[in-house]
Amino acid sequence: MIDGAKEMVRDAIIRNLNIKIILSSSNTLRIAELGCSVGPNTFSAMQYIVEALKDKYLLYQDQVINFTNNIPEFQIFCNDHVTNDFNILFQSLPFDRSYYAYGVPGSFYNRLFPSRSIHFVHSSSGINWLSKIPKELVDEKSLAWNKGLIHYVGASNVEVVNAYFAQFEKDMEVFFNVRAEEIVQGGMMVLITAFSGYIRLMRFFGSSLMDLVNEGKLDESLVDSFNLPLYYPSPQDMTKVVEKNGLFSIERMELINIKSNLVDEADAKTLMTSLRSSIEGVIISHFGSKIAEEACSRTILKK
Repeated sequence: MIDGAKEMVRDAIIRNLNIKIILSSSNTLRIAELGCSVGPNTFSAMQYIVEALKDKYLLYQDQVINFTNNIPEFQIFCNDHVTNDFNILFQSLPFDRSYYAYGVPGSFYNRLFPSRSIHFVHSSSGINWLSKIPKELVDEKSLAWNKGLIHYVGASNVEVVNAYFAQFEKDMEVFFNVRAEEIVQGGMMVLITAFSGYIRLMRFFGSSLMDLVNEGKLDESLVDSFNLPLYYPSPQDMTKVVEKNGLFSIERMELINIKSNLVDEADAKTLMTSLRSSIEGVIISHFGSKIAEEACSRTILKK
């Protein structure tokens, strides 16, 4: 997904980032990567962002106040929850990097940086993660009780979908408020979020868990008490939350057509590996490693 967005991100930087304003008082550009996890994708994304920022600087160097021939220096702040293993992350830090890298533990639904200190914010799939699961989803007395399902995908109950979106809306209000305090005037934020890529896979994973219930290998109450804290916003959802907040404007929104159907076993393995890397922790914590492993294996074989 990151690779698919590279050209769009570069174009957005070249077209929209106000390099004249943000470098008028400093020759250091500070970039925040929100939801970095532990894989090498973070530094791959940071490399093409830094290169795009350099190109922007050179292209508009005559507009920079107090211009010198020095390319700006770059600071990268990699953020994720305090439980994230930053030691593993920084083991993949490139030796030939042209930036300084730092770890910033904490939820991005809280303030992370000083006021007006960040020039560019990037997050890939980060905002798909809700800050918490709406409690009504696991309440038997609630109209939004999501019995037998682990997500709003495949739910026929509109109350389930509404509960997920309501939480997403609350989270994004907080997210935009704190980012507005941290980002400098003329700065930019790029949010890459999955929309439909994992929807079919998510449904298959849930049905794999119910197969284990039907075979007597898993207690149904464990499924009923579990919902994945993931929301995949549509372009309409994103427009709504941005406009409701009012602190940011949408300069560009684009759907990237990334292959998502489980056409054959190879495709399924690739997608499941990608999904598993992000949800494995919460799955194992709730169901245990044995059930998590079997459910993932069964999902790959579903058509």
